[in-house]
Amino acid sequence: MHSQPTDGPHSIDSAAVERVRERRAELAPALGRTWTDDQPRRFLTDLTALGSRMAGSEGERQAAAVVADAFERAGLAGVETRPFEMTAWERGDATLRVTTPDRDGTPATREFEALALPYSPSGSVAGELVDVGYGTPAEIAERDVEGRIAVASTTTPDGGRFVHRMEKFGAAVDAGAVGFVFRNHLDGQLPPTGSLTFGEEAAAVGVGVSKETGAWLREYAAAPGESGAPATAELSVTATTGPSESRNVVGHAGPDTDERLLLVAHYDAHDIAEGALDNGCGIATVATAAGILTETDLPIGVDVVGVGAEEVGLLGAERLAERVDLDRVKGVINVDGAGRFRDLVALSHTSGTAVAVANAVASGTDQPIAVDETPHPFSDQWPFVRRGVPALQLHSDSGDRGRGWGHTHADTRDKVDTRNVREHAMLVALLVAEFAAPEREAARLERDALVAAFREADFEAGMRAAGLWPTAWA
Repeated sequence: MHSQPTDGPHSIDSAAVERVRERRAELAPALGRTWTDDQPRRFLTDLTALGSRMAGSEGERQAAAVVADAFERAGLAGVETRPFEMTAWERGDATLRVTTPDRDGTPATREFEALALPYSPSGSVAGELVDVGYGTPAEIAERDVEGRIAVASTTTPDGGRFVHRMEKFGAAVDAGAVGFVFRNHLDGQLPPTGSLTFGEEAAAVGVGVSKETGAWLREYAAAPGESGAPATAELSVTATTGPSESRNVVGHAGPDTDERLLLVAHYDAHDIAEGALDNGCGIATVATAAGILTETDLPIGVDVVGVGAEEVGLLGAERLAERVDLDRVKGVINVDGAGRFRDLVALSHTSGTAVAVANAVASGTDQPIAVDETPHPFSDQWPFVRRGVPALQLHSDSGDRGRGWGHTHADTRDKVDTRNVREHAMLVALLVAEFAAPEREAARLERDALVAAFREADFEAGMRAAGLWPTAWA
């Protein structure tokens, strides 16, 4: 999902490192209990046993109650659930048929398993298949996709930033594609899911297919048949889009100060799996860290928020950003991807403060935290970053490109090693405490510098195609 972490040189603030070491010693009893705590596993069990946690569904409502209970058990004060309106998408059926001439020219039709992508409208389209490779804007520009169905990979080439599904879809539709097929790059007959747009019905139908199906589709697109007649595909989706409700779950740690720090993680997940890795691990990490923070002598208040509807457009985070006084928010720590794998990755989203905090905690705990300074708009820090609030996103690195099991049927609890959740929760608590330190200045993000950073990372074309480039950035 994200660009790869970098380990570039950064100066280390010795005073900050010493603060972290002192805080680690003060919190030794809480950190020790966390090391053996079975609550993360129990919480993940309760969450994943619900089934679908799709935004706006009954399962997501039940998940919010599980999160609220975990926050209360962690000792957070004033835990409450705040509902908000949203446009929900509900999956129906999807069919994908390909017709190609056999040896004597007689049309032969095959049907493949396909999974509708969230916010795909209902409808049927037909056209030739066109293989757009990784689906980068450059590849789409090189192909003739007008009136055709574009087939794009879930991954992108090494050596550059990761190109998001929404960018690929938007670029293909802008170039005239009538349909979109997202093919997995991982083995296992696992069609991927993921939203085509943020919070509203998309402009064209789209489906996910497995790597194995994608291999057939690429062949049909590249070699139309011995008779010379091209292969044609029929793509059909049924789905409903309509008003519903999601909710944010909010609790508080530390004193009731004007200045606040936000610690957030989304708890919703796609409806095709348990959502254990994405983002069950993240919200479990936050709930576990909250129990440590309640034993911490924090200098400012920390609002701990389980946000809803992230997977369909960062809707919970958008609502949170609209409702809080951002002038009072020192910074945002977004836990999306932490707890999944062994090593923590800190994405600083151009904030020098975030880089310094991550480096201080890494040095003060002798734990590896890789820092990635490249910004991106595809997680819950984005509504705050674009408004100038410094943010730190916590992810974890598997060593592989892409989502792995995420957004597939295979995102299940058995993939989770709760030792990672516990260790990352300890680090998150220390990161929050260091971000909140009175000595830690947190400069606002300047718009011109932020725009330049997104352009330098080659995000502008893709964000415009996905409808995410802020109008004020022009």
